Amino acid sequence: MRRRDLMLGAAAFGVTAKGSAMAGSPLHIPPEEAPHAQTFMMWPSSLPVYGDRVFLRMAQRTIADIANTIAQFEPVILLADAAQHATARKWLSDAVTLWDVPTEDLWARDAGPLFAFQDGELVVSHIQFNGWGNKQQHRHDGQVAARVAARMGIPLIDSGLKGEPGGVEHDGHGLLMAHESSWVNPNRNPGLSRGQVEDRLLAAYGAERMIWARGVYGEDITDYHIDALARFTGPGRVLMNLPDAPVTDDPFHLAALETHDALKAAGLEIDVIPEPEIRRVASIEFVASYANYYVCNGAVIAAQFGDETADTIAVEALQRHYPGREVITLNVDVLGELGGGIHCATQQMPA
Repeated sequence: MRRRDLMLGAAAFGVTAKGSAMAGSPLHIPPEEAPHAQTFMMWPSSLPVYGDRVFLRMAQRTIADIANTIAQFEPVILLADAAQHATARKWLSDAVTLWDVPTEDLWARDAGPLFAFQDGELVVSHIQFNGWGNKQQHRHDGQVAARVAARMGIPLIDSGLKGEPGGVEHDGHGLLMAHESSWVNPNRNPGLSRGQVEDRLLAAYGAERMIWARGVYGEDITDYHIDALARFTGPGRVLMNLPDAPVTDDPFHLAALETHDALKAAGLEIDVIPEPEIRRVASIEFVASYANYYVCNGAVIAAQFGDETADTIAVEALQRHYPGREVITLNVDVLGELGGGIHCATQQMPA
């Protein structure tokens, strides 16, 4: 599970320019709101990872609910070991297809294939998942992207990075943003400078510029993925959730404010919405992120937390940023208890 371990502060932020290109033709990853061919998801199945069979079943049911909802708008491929298919099928609609690709956990944004185009052809731009810096077993999850690419018969283009696509946001128009803590970290990329990591991320996404903020090292398993805090909703436009009353000794609150300042200094248009004050789960480790939503064909799939006011503000913001799409909210508290959300559990394949 994703959980806090240490208490570390946040530091400086920076904006840097274009790095060198990956060998071969440039890659391009469209924005998430561009048309999709389908969505990939992963089935949680490892009892050693979850530690409790009842909680594992709750996570499985939540993943099925998300998959069934997305499948109303576009095809969904759910990756799972063949031995898990009978269990999964009980909860899945006929619109969800199961593939025999073994998994341990559900985080398709991190371990799943990152699809890109190269010379107009579909490829996987591969960032090697290593269990968030070897904090969790990933014997199967570490091979998911490569196995999907092999099954589809498409090239796997090595980025030269270890990490997770959930740790970087892209607008599909040349701009990336990320927390250093998720990338410039010896648990992922030992020996690489921020500039070297940046060069490889820019090449992997086909981007030109990157905005960095410090983030938080060691407090949670992801080292503070940015997709729980801020999301691009268009070129130069960001939707961000922040606490109404930041706690001065909370490293995540301090880092979030620093990220806001970095984005503002970079000239981005920022729409800030509040975090929920009333939640069904009161744990300090619970991730209550409205920003961790997923955009699919014709819809936005987002979380609701039981705070009528904050939930409504979030829906209105998503309707404002994604006009013409249906906004559907789900109770995904299990994912929040695990430290993630709907975006973390999905990965789009562009059309």
